[in-house]
Amino acid sequence: MTYKMKTLVAAALVSWSVAGIAADPIKIGVSGPFTGGSSPMGVSMRDGVKLAVAEINKSGGVLGRQIQLVERDDEAKNERGVQVAQELINKEKVVATVGFINTGVSLASQRFYQEAKIPVMNNVATGTLVTHQFDDQPENYIFRNAAHDTIQSAMIVDEAIGKRKLTKVAILADSTNYGQLGREDLEKALTKKGVKPVAVEKFNIKDVDMTAQLLKAKAAGAQAILTYGIGPELAQIANGMEKLSWKVPMIGSWTLSMGNFIDNAGKNGEGALMPQTFIQEANTPKRKAFIDAYVATYKPANGRIPSPVSAAQGYDSVYLLAAAIKQAGSTEGPKVRAALESLQAKVDGVVTSYDKPFTKADHEAVKMGMPVMGMVKGGHVVHAQ
Repeated sequence: MTYKMKTLVAAALVSWSVAGIAADPIKIGVSGPFTGGSSPMGVSMRDGVKLAVAEINKSGGVLGRQIQLVERDDEAKNERGVQVAQELINKEKVVATVGFINTGVSLASQRFYQEAKIPVMNNVATGTLVTHQFDDQPENYIFRNAAHDTIQSAMIVDEAIGKRKLTKVAILADSTNYGQLGREDLEKALTKKGVKPVAVEKFNIKDVDMTAQLLKAKAAGAQAILTYGIGPELAQIANGMEKLSWKVPMIGSWTLSMGNFIDNAGKNGEGALMPQTFIQEANTPKRKAFIDAYVATYKPANGRIPSPVSAAQGYDSVYLLAAAIKQAGSTEGPKVRAALESLQAKVDGVVTSYDKPFTKADHEAVKMGMPVMGMVKGGHVVHAQ
């Protein structure tokens, strides 16, 4: 073989190698509970993520590459979340991860991404601490496009104290990090209104009888129950109130919109109120297209997305991440983080149209004033009147 031929062959091999690298998929992790009591949120989030990825890939992907999702069930367990994070980072070599449903799992797991300089887009976990866990470090790789608990607690308290002019409220929160951090935010919001809860009660995951907690709240003269917990247990609160023939407003965090609250509470859940970033109503072309695609693809019972908020935020999280990768021209963590903090292109999402959603100092895409109050009515969540 002549020198010229060898040179041509070498050049061709380099060209093929570069083309192969360019064609490699962009691997993004999806971490959430796809089984257990939190699964309506996890599955809805994952399915929203998959819809977005399918659309992006159909349009040519990002940087000429397809997105490949690597899904892992964290089972809503902190220790499992840690295992998943290490596997996605070290074995799967993901360039980013979307997900985290449970605040406790997020706080336990995302430190591995922070250490590896890999961005995380929390699209459901709402604990206020989530995006501030690494405030003492020069760069923060943790972002969120969900309504954090400071926003939600202020809305819950404003509904009870401001709008309804109630003066005696009780708090019922589950014993998880989510429930207890949310309870703290509720108490802070009440303090700002000059109100002290007449009762503060705790319950555990899988508890089926809330009689003791409700009796204390009732005896204290509570005019409303403020909640922070997950769907199945929240239904036990609503059903417990019915057993006691005690009907006061139930106002809580966004999880009161979960299908397993609505279905398990039945008529006892009617009128429950909660902050929402997304309600399953086709009131914009973008939302109609999303809802139609979700229902056609996954065929949920009664046409109701199990957790509409989780699905919508999951969908949007992918588009935000894709926009950052495109702007960065790279999948390198530091470059993607910097792009997220200075997004130039508007991202037309289902929850909202994101215009410079993040800065270096603010990693929260959802701001005060964006969520609305939803209400359970006829087995669905509608806009509260």
